[in-house]
Formats: sequence, structure tokens, C-alpha cells
Amino acid sequence: MLHILRAKLHCIRVTSCDFEYHGSVTLDPDICHEVGMYPLEFVYIWNKNNGQRFSTYVLYGNSDSRCCVLNGAAARLCQPGDELIISAYEYVNKPEEIYDRQPRILTFDADNTIVDRLRYVVSGKDDGRFDCSVQGM
Repeated sequence: MLHILRAKLHCIRVTSCDFEYHGSVTLDPDICHEVGMYPLEFVYIWNKNNGQRFSTYVLYGNSDSRCCVLNGAAARLCQPGDELIISAYEYVNKPEEIYDRQPRILTFDADNTIVDRLRYVVSGKDDGRFDCSVQGM
């Protein structure tokens, strides 16, 4: 099985940190719906400001809040304003299944407004190798 990218939030900013919460990342459900991230889904998170890498699960916050709140232990790895990459994955059984996937990517400005809606598209070459491009949605 191959573990492949399914969805990505690129440069979303941390809006707050809650050390006393039980854990997780709280995200605006409208953003999650658009990219295809689900409540309780485990995600990988990379902090572009300090290089921290960790995983946690998604909880939904308030609609139209543009929130990205790190909770519990994850809150110790970020500060408000830090730029994060948050990614969700799925498994495929064989490489050929990658052709059927088009991971959705959202990019953000400083107040977590969506700037770009992109997707990764995998295609094949005549020699059997894969090719990959970034396209607008």
C-alpha cells in the first residue's frame, strides 16, 4: 500500500493556542469542507516558522471563523501567527490508483483567507513513468 497526499492547507496561520484543551487542531469547517478534511481525521502538521513536525486530529470550530487553533500538547509547538502546512493522507493499493486522485490544496494569506485553490494531477508518460503538475481548480 502507498500512503499518498489527499488534501493540504498551505500557509494557514495559527490564530490561537489553547494549552488546557485535551488535544487536536481546531479548524474552520468551511475550509475543511472545501479541501476535504474530516472531523477526527488524523493530519500531519509542519510549522514553517520553527520546523516542528507533529500529527494530531481535526476538530471543527465555528464556520466562517478562519480559525486554526492548536490545542493541548500541540499548542506548545506553535505561536499565533505561525505558518503551518496541514496535510491529510489516504492509502492506495497500487501505484496506478494515483492517476485517479487529485489532491486539493488551499493556500492562504495572513488572515487565513483562501488565496489559491489548486490540485495535484498525476499523469503517465509513454515510458511508464509518472508525471505530476499543479493546476488551478
